[in-house]
Amino acid sequence: MGAAQTTDKSFRSTDTLFHTYSRFASTPNIPPKPTEEEKNTESQIQTLLEKRESLIEQLTNHLTTTPSALKQNNLTLHRSTLHEHTLTLSRLRSSISESRQRANLLSTVRSDISSYHSANPETAEADYMLDERSRLDRSHGVADSVLSQAYAVNEQFGVQREMLGNVQRRIVGAAGKVPGINGLIGRIGAKKRRDGFIMAG
Repeated sequence: MGAAQTTDKSFRSTDTLFHTYSRFASTPNIPPKPTEEEKNTESQIQTLLEKRESLIEQLTNHLTTTPSALKQNNLTLHRSTLHEHTLTLSRLRSSISESRQRANLLSTVRSDISSYHSANPETAEADYMLDERSRLDRSHGVADSVLSQAYAVNEQFGVQREMLGNVQRRIVGAAGKVPGINGLIGRIGAKKRRDGFIMAG
């Protein structure tokens, strides 16, 4: 198998290993220390990158004695991909390390809090009561908000009733001042009732 074919196969293998290795960075409960699978995957990637670098050197030496524009383009592509994969490995290492440090720090803080509460049970009780008080305050705040809205709606209804009462009083007052208006309103009402009876019949 030629160096170029070997390099292509190495690229495909590295992509598969990167997919596996990237999952360690997103593990919800990452273990405090690297697992054997994580260490083996990282080691395989590192070995493949080193082999690929060696193969690229062989291709470079071959092109020195046997120039080829096509092979030179492929060599440039291989170098670029090797550089990209080297950066990816470094980035994933950092991401896994940061995730592990955060998990270890959180575990340490939780352990310290638990130990403190165990040594000071009265403090743990006080913290519990404060949490309950905070939850009650939030519940009261929601209830107050609902009541305030209800009061505001009721007040609006009162204002509307008062406005309608004023309008009605003005109509009655105006009707009393216009001669014959009450009789006219009465006849209109009687006609509507008569029409209703006719339609019903």
